[in-house]
Amino acid sequence: MQQLRRPGSLRPLRLFATAAAAGLVLSGCSPAVDVAPAKDAANAACAPMMLALPDSIGEAKLRKTDSQATAAWGDPSLVVLRCGVNVPGPTTDRCVSVNGVDWVMKEGDPVWTLTTFGRDPATEILMDPNKISSATVLAELSGPAAKIKANRNCVGQADLQNLPTGL
Repeated sequence: MQQLRRPGSLRPLRLFATAAAAGLVLSGCSPAVDVAPAKDAANAACAPMMLALPDSIGEAKLRKTDSQATAAWGDPSLVVLRCGVNVPGPTTDRCVSVNGVDWVMKEGDPVWTLTTFGRDPATEILMDPNKISSATVLAELSGPAAKIKANRNCVGQADLQNLPTGL
């Protein structure tokens, strides 16, 4: 013989299940950083670099992003990284080498754009040097960026003076 339950007898169980589910949803609810993916974000060469990214840069902790081959540190974001951006060609913009990785620097106000030079796909970093040191950012991110093989290097003024002369 089947026993009938009163309609209100399952109510405490349903309330508990609903509260538990809401707690799980709310506990993992820190919003992802909205970062537009780069044109070549699906390039397989980005994967080793993305796996090597640090958990923090200075005091800024790594956060989740909503796009492939992107990363952000800090809340609000102090550093944003995108792999798969257009590879820079020859430029007169300042180029610095940090731990064997060349970076083309474009100083904006207030955001600077740092892009790997001579690596395909290229990696772009956006940062405000008034809020975090560019030296710290490049020191932390050059190792992971080196996971993408270099095929060119920046050329400086001294290199240009040593070019062979024409016939």
